[in-house]
Amino acid sequence: MHVPDGFIDAPTSAVTGVIAAGALAVSLRGARRELGGTSRASEFERGGEKTAPLAGLVAAFIFAVQMLNFPVAAGTSGHLLGGALAAILVGPYTGVLCVSVVLLMQGVLFADGGLTALGVNITDMAIVTTVVSYAVFRGLLALLPNGRRSVTVASFVAALLSVPAAAVAFTLIYAIGGTTDVSIGKVATAMIGVHVLIGIGEAVITALTVGAVIAVRPDLVHGARGLQQGLKLRVNGELVDAPAVAAAPVAARTSRRTLWITGLVASLVLAGFVSFYASASPDGLEKVAHDKGIDKKAGKHASEDSPLAGYGIRDVSDARLSGGLAGVIGVGVTVVAGSAVFWALRRRRGADVSPANPGL
Repeated sequence: MHVPDGFIDAPTSAVTGVIAAGALAVSLRGARRELGGTSRASEFERGGEKTAPLAGLVAAFIFAVQMLNFPVAAGTSGHLLGGALAAILVGPYTGVLCVSVVLLMQGVLFADGGLTALGVNITDMAIVTTVVSYAVFRGLLALLPNGRRSVTVASFVAALLSVPAAAVAFTLIYAIGGTTDVSIGKVATAMIGVHVLIGIGEAVITALTVGAVIAVRPDLVHGARGLQQGLKLRVNGELVDAPAVAAAPVAARTSRRTLWITGLVASLVLAGFVSFYASASPDGLEKVAHDKGIDKKAGKHASEDSPLAGYGIRDVSDARLSGGLAGVIGVGVTVVAGSAVFWALRRRRGADVSPANPGL
C-alpha cells in the first residue's frame, strides 16, 4: 500500500507530513517507556529492557516479509503492513517507529513509496495500522480468557482489521487531496474490498509470528506482558506470593541472543531467497490505482536512480541474484538503522534516571 508521488497533492502531503512528525515525536517518548527507558514506567511497562534489543530485528523482519507479495485475487497481490505485528511484539509506540524505519528505508533506497508521500505512508501504514490494531488487541484481551492462546487469537483479529482500516484512511486522504477526479465511492469500494482479503494474509502472518515468539519467550512479547501471573505458594494453609526467582543472567542473555540470531537469519532467508518466488502481480493499491485511474498523475520517484531501486541491484543481470542481494542489503540496513534508533532511546534512560534527575 505504498503511496507513490503524485497521488496526493502537495498541501495534503504537507499536512500528513506534520501529522506523521508529531506522531513520531510522541512515539519516541512513548517508546522510551515501553523499552524500560524511564523510572516512571508502569509495572506493565517494566521489563522493556528485554525487548529493546528485538525492536530493530522486528523492523528488519517486517521489511523482509513485505517483500513476499502473496496472491489475493485474480491479478492482485498483497503484502504485510506490519503495524499489528510490531505493536504486539514490542509495543504500539515502538511499533510506529519500527514501521516508519521500514518505510524510510524503502522510500530512500528502493524507490518504493514516494518521498513527498512519506508523511502519507507513515500516517496510513505506521500510525493507523498500529493504533487500530493495538486498540482492538487490548479490547479483545479484556474479553477473552487469560492465556497465551487468547494473545494469538487477538493478534489475528487485530491484524485482520488493521488492513481495511488503512484502506479507509487512504480513501479519506485521497478524498481530501487526490490529484485525479475519480469517484470516492468507487475508490472506497475497491480499496476496502481488496484489502479485506489482504487482511487475511496479514492476520495469518501476524498470528503465526506472535505465536512462535510466545512459544519460546512469552516474556519478550509486549502484548502478553500483562498476562503473566505470579506464582503462589501455600504457607501454613494460606496462599502467598512466591518470591521472584531471578533467571540466570547468562542463560537469559544467551536465549535472547539465540532468538535474535534466529530472527535475523529468517529475515535474510525470506528477503534473499524466498522473495524470488513472491507474486509479481500488483498489490492492492497499485491494482485499484490502475483500474480507477488514480495513477494518471503519478510522478517520477526521486530515488529511481538508486542502485537498489525496484529491489534489485543495478548492473547485476541475474534476476534471482539481483533481487536476493538487494533483499539482504535491505534487511541489513534496516536492522542497523532500527537498532541505532532503539539503542539511542535506551541510552537516554541513563540520563533520565541518573542521580541528578531521580524524578524523571
